Amino acid sequence: MAITLTQQAADHIRRHLDKRGKGLGLRLGVKPSGCSGMSYQLEYVDDPVADDQVFEQFGARLYVAPDSLPYLQGTELDYAREGLNEGFRFRNPNEKAACGCGESFTV
Repeated sequence: MAITLTQQAADHIRRHLDKRGKGLGLRLGVKPSGCSGMSYQLEYVDDPVADDQVFEQFGARLYVAPDSLPYLQGTELDYAREGLNEGFRFRNPNEKAACGCGESFTV
């Protein structure tokens, strides 16, 4: 299974990399955090790591470390604006539950 990007997420990533003036894409990962156990982590990639898996769609790249991949298989990364709120949305089929504040999840 792959990790996919929607057109909106890819557009947002490309815009921010252009504005930043450097970078190859975003690294998507998970880390232990929050009341449910894990949280998503996003950061710019300037220098890729040799064992990263790279997923590219609509001209944007996501880099994922092998240790995060089992938690993220099949995830779709979207970007949405709802009123004054905007941000990335994770549609992760491995997610069993999420905390009430939306900051962490359980697989």
